[in-house]
Amino acid sequence: MNVLIDKNSGYCFGVEFAIQMAEDELAHERSLYCLGDIVHNRMEVERLHALGLRIIDREQLEEIHDAKVLIRAHGEPPATYELALRNNLELIDASCPVVLKLQNRVKHAFDASNRKQGQIVIYGQPGHAEVAGLTGQTLNQAIIVMTEADLDQVDFTRPVTLFSQTTKSTAGFYHMKAVIEERILAAGGSLDSFDANDSICRQVSNREPALRIFAQQHDVIIFVSGRKSSNGKALFSVVNQTNPRSYFVENEQELDEAWFHEAESVGICGATSTPMWLMERVKGRIEEVGELIG
Repeated sequence: MNVLIDKNSGYCFGVEFAIQMAEDELAHERSLYCLGDIVHNRMEVERLHALGLRIIDREQLEEIHDAKVLIRAHGEPPATYELALRNNLELIDASCPVVLKLQNRVKHAFDASNRKQGQIVIYGQPGHAEVAGLTGQTLNQAIIVMTEADLDQVDFTRPVTLFSQTTKSTAGFYHMKAVIEERILAAGGSLDSFDANDSICRQVSNREPALRIFAQQHDVIIFVSGRKSSNGKALFSVVNQTNPRSYFVENEQELDEAWFHEAESVGICGATSTPMWLMERVKGRIEEVGELIG
């Protein structure tokens, strides 16, 4: 049984940069706080915890003073930086440059939108860290949508500016864009008042066509990702649509021997938050299973 790891899978540069910053800091610090999981992968969070990275939530951040806190790749709203000043916190800012650029675009669009009684709509996952950072640029007035039903919150007689969370599905974004256009016209509005911005990270979106090809090349696909990863869910959907013998696992312990019977080729791939060392570990376990089932 041939087992191959997709060379295009694994960390995007934003996540890789954040983890490198954490490791560099922990090389000469006993511990370092991180606001939220540094990456949506439990195995990697546990590895970094062993090195001294301590995950905190927003309530805990309120109580911390005179310390160092890492800002992960997802970025943060302005309120976090204001709190850091009040509590004398040194921020190790590992916000992804793509996310920071998008935050700036959303802020400028919000200011312009206010002047014409418009609305900022963000296609993204409610409660996601990146989305919280984006809505913070709008004084938390942005409307978050994931489904067509969520669009009921929008007043289509007023101008609409649409953005997307950087890790969402490209197909999902353009479907939402089309639905908004339909609703504007149905409300008697003009498409001239609609500004749609495809703000999906191309390093993420370009993985979709590559993954489809990869999934076609193997009998079985093992997709490795943390269950909290929004990007992982989106990319697994792409893989599963292409190859029905695709399985989502968090680590090698979740592998089922029955998946590999009569399989000559197994492909391993993952999310932008999946470390290569974890996919290598999954590969090793599959090769052991291959020897057992002969």
